[in-house]
Amino acid sequence: MKYSSTRGKGAEIDSAEAIIRGLADDGGLFVPEEIPAVDEAFLASLQQLSYEEQAARILGLFLTDYTKEEIRGCVDRAYGHRKFDTERRAPVRTFEDVSVLELWHGPTSAFKDMALQLLPQLMSTALKKTGETEEVLILVATSGDTGKAALEGFRDVPQIRIMVFYPEGGVSRIQQLQMLTQEGKNVNVTAVKGNFDDAQSGVKKIFGDAEFSQKLAGYGVRLSSANSINWGRLVPQIVYYFSAYTDLVKAGKIQSGDSVNFAVPTGNFGDILAGFYAKCMGLPIHKLICASNANNVLTDFLRTGVYDRNRDFHKTITPSMDILISSNLERLLYHITGDAFRTAGWMRDLQLQGRYDIGAELLKKIQQTFWADWVSDEETKKLIHRVFQSKHYIPDTHTAVAWNVAEKYRQSTGDDRAMVIVSTASPYKFNGSVLEALEETTAGMDEFQLLETLQDKNDAPIPEGLASLRAKPVLHHGVCRREEMEQAVLAFIRS
Repeated sequence: MKYSSTRGKGAEIDSAEAIIRGLADDGGLFVPEEIPAVDEAFLASLQQLSYEEQAARILGLFLTDYTKEEIRGCVDRAYGHRKFDTERRAPVRTFEDVSVLELWHGPTSAFKDMALQLLPQLMSTALKKTGETEEVLILVATSGDTGKAALEGFRDVPQIRIMVFYPEGGVSRIQQLQMLTQEGKNVNVTAVKGNFDDAQSGVKKIFGDAEFSQKLAGYGVRLSSANSINWGRLVPQIVYYFSAYTDLVKAGKIQSGDSVNFAVPTGNFGDILAGFYAKCMGLPIHKLICASNANNVLTDFLRTGVYDRNRDFHKTITPSMDILISSNLERLLYHITGDAFRTAGWMRDLQLQGRYDIGAELLKKIQQTFWADWVSDEETKKLIHRVFQSKHYIPDTHTAVAWNVAEKYRQSTGDDRAMVIVSTASPYKFNGSVLEALEETTAGMDEFQLLETLQDKNDAPIPEGLASLRAKPVLHHGVCRREEMEQAVLAFIRS
């Protein structure tokens, strides 16, 4: 299978090269030339497989230039060796009225581990396969969870360095500590004065600067990405939609062939886009429910067909969703239209005018699969409190957004299909906000006292990766403005 840019320029390439490059030369995102189809027999064959075995089967449909042995090796190294605290890797917690897909049992307690434990293995293998001799510099803009998960995944991986930019004051304190205490000889963490979109646009500008790329080449370095713009980051996320479906069948919540709905807390659109790929492949998904916070640019787009980032930016208790430019939406537009020229035009309009309009006909096509709504911080807190009272289960703030919007979807449509809430983080990562929702006093507490207080309420223990932060020293102190990001990159390369 070959891969090409959503914006149409450049030759088709193998998946290994697409994973190394991260971003296409024309600024577009790599997409497969076709989406492989699966049948009922394929779905049935997944039932008795482990998560690793399911991943190898599904990845093999997309990464056809990797051998079966290479894929299985990558998967085993990513998900084995006690990196995850549950054998199922992405277990489904079932309740009478809803199921919760828990994607936070990896080393950094966030869903990004599902992809960012695997991406470094895929990229390292790709470097060997293609005979690449240059060093690869991974540049990442993070709104919170991607940063730590990428740092942990790429730590001390040969031939690869990683540099993470995050918005100063725009992540939770736990997320910040996870990044600033990151060990590894090949890692760097730098705060950007501004919000996530400033950090993300700064990284995109670096990728699009041919002169800067030549300067890096002088140091024997080429750029790549670990954000979900990298196909090697997105494709592993398809797996857990299949895994969740087979778990629901085994639990007796659905019959094989029944359609289900997934509610996904959404910022950069990668997580929910993986569900779109799964649906296109043949997984019986009825609706993908796009859940947003007050930064509801995606809600408005999926209701009106107009994407407009010219709006106020809100800092919320769901910082990983505080995003106004959802990069992976570009891939959806390409697949829905099959038209790289139109896709490139919309992205140009977004860059120059901050908005674009896809029109009513195309919107109607997208709405056949997607439904969207948003909730306030206050609604999010009320949901956490109510779920704890009724189910003695504590969702994190982002999961609570999806749960709340799932309820709005049911009330609005009357659709009573099986509903899966995609749970993207451990509640311990956002302990202060969660405890406030549970009406606990938090005044004067530091992060570790908050963890311990939440432990008293929660059935699940504090994840080891968070508990160990107390004793770790801060190793990264860099801060820069958006226009200084290139200089920060050069300083890291020279160090």
